[in-house]
Amino acid sequence: MPIFRGNLWLHELRSKIFGNTRTVRVWLPPDYDGWGATRYPVLYLNDGQNLFDPLTAFAGVHWQVGETATRLIAEEKIRPLIIVGIDNTGKNRVCEYIPYKSRDPRVLRPQGASYPDFLRCEVMPLIEERYSVLKGPENTGLGGSSLGGLIALYTQLAAPGVFGKLLIESPSLFVANQEILADCRKARTWPERVYLGIGTRETGNAAKDAKFLGDAQELQGILCDAGLDEARLKFRVAEGATHTESAWAARFPEALEFLYSDSDSETIANAGSQPSGRKV
Repeated sequence: MPIFRGNLWLHELRSKIFGNTRTVRVWLPPDYDGWGATRYPVLYLNDGQNLFDPLTAFAGVHWQVGETATRLIAEEKIRPLIIVGIDNTGKNRVCEYIPYKSRDPRVLRPQGASYPDFLRCEVMPLIEERYSVLKGPENTGLGGSSLGGLIALYTQLAAPGVFGKLLIESPSLFVANQEILADCRKARTWPERVYLGIGTRETGNAAKDAKFLGDAQELQGILCDAGLDEARLKFRVAEGATHTESAWAARFPEALEFLYSDSDSETIANAGSQPSGRKV
C-alpha cells in the first residue's frame, strides 16, 4: 500500500546491468501538478536512502534535501527542480561505487565502470518516461558524497556532456592510488558548474584529514587549469566539518543554490506525463 508523505515517490528499479534491485526516490517540487504543464531540471544524487528521511538514512541523519529545496524554491533562490535519489544496494555499495581495482578499500572486482551506463540506460530513462523533465546537460545534474562522490566524478569522465552540473562532497579520491585524479587531468569536457565540498576534520586523524583536504585541493587545481573560473566552480572548505551526513546536509543549501540558481538556462517547456510510482 502507498504511504503518503508530501512530494516523494518511490520506484523499484530492477537493473539488468548490475543484476539487482534498488529503490529510486523522486522528490517533486511543490508546484508539480502531474499533468505535464511544466518541465523541470533534474538533479540525480547517489546514496538515495540518506537524502530525504532520517528513518532510512545512515545513523538516522539525512541531508534534508526536500526541506532545503522547498525553502530555496519559495525564496526564489533556485528554479523548481526534480531531485532523484538513487539508493545504494548495501553490501554491493563499495563495488558499485569504485571503478578501479583497489587495496584500500580492498576491491578486486570493481563494478563502478558500469555505473555510467546504469545511470544513462536504466535510471534516466525511468525518470524521463514518468516525469516532466527538461533534457540536456544544462538541465541535468549529478552528485554524491564519499564513494558516491567518487563515482559521480568518474561518471562525468566516462560520459562527458551528459551532466552540466556536478555536486561532489568529500570525495574518496585516495582510492586506487588517486587514479581518478590522473583521469581528471586527461579530461577535456567539464560541466558548466561544479560544487566541490570538503571538511577539515573528515576522519578525526590529522594525517588522514590533511590527505583528504590535499586531494580535494588537487582536484580544484585540475579544474581551474581546465578553465573553470569562480562562476563555474565553487570550492568550499568547511572548518571542523566531518565525513558525515550532517556535514553534507549543512553544505547542501549552498551547493544547490550555486548549481541551480541560473535564471537564463533553457526556458521551462510544456508537456509531460503523470507520475506512476509509489508515493510516500
